[in-house]
Amino acid sequence: MSNKKNSGHKPRRSFATEQESFWAGKFGDEYSVRNRGEQWIANNTAFFSKILERSGEIGSVIELGANIGLNLQALRVLFPEAALTAVEINARAVRSLRRLGGITVHHSSLLNFHPEHQYDLALVKGVLIHIQPQKLPEVYDLLYQSSARLICLAEYYNPVPVTVPYRGHSDRLFKRDFAGELLKRYPDLRLLDYGFGYHGDPKHPQDDLTWFLLEKISRAR
Repeated sequence: MSNKKNSGHKPRRSFATEQESFWAGKFGDEYSVRNRGEQWIANNTAFFSKILERSGEIGSVIELGANIGLNLQALRVLFPEAALTAVEINARAVRSLRRLGGITVHHSSLLNFHPEHQYDLALVKGVLIHIQPQKLPEVYDLLYQSSARLICLAEYYNPVPVTVPYRGHSDRLFKRDFAGELLKRYPDLRLLDYGFGYHGDPKHPQDDLTWFLLEKISRAR
């Protein structure tokens, strides 16, 4: 796959929420260093092969909150011809994404990003849990508007909204039924599949994430 032009939307130097500043700054830098390596890519390849076994062909993907690209690298294994796009708030992670090549990279907060077109698959993994809850509707709209057909979210699930301490910080991790809220917000979405990634999986562990694959009914094949 040829390298794609690194594009566009410049990050804001000040942010609307404390959570954005948190991930754009030192903590986000440390996260990028802490979570990397070939084993993560192998784990994610197994993870997404299960999620997308009913998806049909995927020609384009946008990941919102891509960090250093561990998910996109796994998707490249599964769909080597797919056009890949990443949106990421942290500058250090953006540099890592750009070094990978073959990915269109937008250095931007999700709350300041507007997609130029739609993609076969719009993805978030471990991202909605870190969004300021009052801003979730904006990110839901972004997910929906970015997708031509499929939306995949893999997040910490809870039937009611709760806030959980995160590495010594408060108001930085929120659990809720993200997929349920999306389905209620957009009547033309349907639940295509769902499942769970377990930290104790002997071959390809994940971080106890519940995943959901949603499809736009009007675009269903």
